[in-house]
Amino acid sequence: MDGQIAKILVVDDEKDIRELVTYNLKREGYITITADNGEKAISLAKEERPDLVLLDIMLPKMDGIEVCQQLRQIPELNQTLIAFLTARGEDYSQIAGFAAGGDDYITKPIKPKLLIARIKALLKRQLTDERMVSVSINEAIYIDTEKRLLFKDSAPIELPKKEYELLLLLSSKPGKVFTRERIYQSLWGNDLTVGDRTIDVHIRKLREKIGDDLIKTIKGVGYKLKDHKAYKKKSRSFFSAI
Repeated sequence: MDGQIAKILVVDDEKDIRELVTYNLKREGYITITADNGEKAISLAKEERPDLVLLDIMLPKMDGIEVCQQLRQIPELNQTLIAFLTARGEDYSQIAGFAAGGDDYITKPIKPKLLIARIKALLKRQLTDERMVSVSINEAIYIDTEKRLLFKDSAPIELPKKEYELLLLLSSKPGKVFTRERIYQSLWGNDLTVGDRTIDVHIRKLREKIGDDLIKTIKGVGYKLKDHKAYKKKSRSFFSAI
C-alpha cells in the first residue's frame, strides 16, 4: 500500500451515514465504495479488495459480526483492516467484534476529523507492520511477517489481525513485561471504547494456538513472552520505540 491511495469500503444501511462518511473520506483523497447490507459488502470486498472496511454492526439480514467473520475466512481478505462503525457501545459487542477479527471499534456519532484521524492511524499501523521481518518465538514457533502467518512445527496458522499484532508486540522484546496500558496504546491507540476484557480474550486465543506456557500473566500489570533466542530484524519497526 506504500505510495498508493487507500481504498475504503463503507458498509452501513443508513444512506445519510454512508454519504457523510464517504464525503469526508473523499475530501482526504481516499477511494470509496459503499454497501448497504452484509451480503453486498462481502461481494464488493471480494471484487474490489479494499484496504479498509468501515463496517456497521447493526445491518439487515447479516450483522457486521458475521460479515467480519466471513471476510476473515477469505484468504485474500484475511488481513484487510476492519473497523466497526456502530452506535452500540456495550462491552459485549466490542468483545464480539474484536473476537471476530476486527481491528478497531468506532462509536457513532463521531466527528469527521476524529474519524479521519482514526483511519489514518489504522492505515499507518498496517504499513509499518508490513515492514517488519520474520520473528522467532522458539525453536518450533516463528512468525513469517511477509506471509503474515504463524508457523508451529512447520504448520501454518492464520491469526486474526489483532492476535497477530499482539503476538508480534510481545515477541519484539521477549522477557519484557508489557503493561495492559502499553498493549492498548500500541494496538488500539487512544480508543476509550475498547472493553476491559479485550486483551484477555486475545491472550486466551493466542494461548490456545501456541501453548499456555509461552505467554505469562503478570498479575495486576500485564503480560510477557517467554525469553527465546535473539533474532534479526530491520532497524526500523513499528515497535522500535517501545
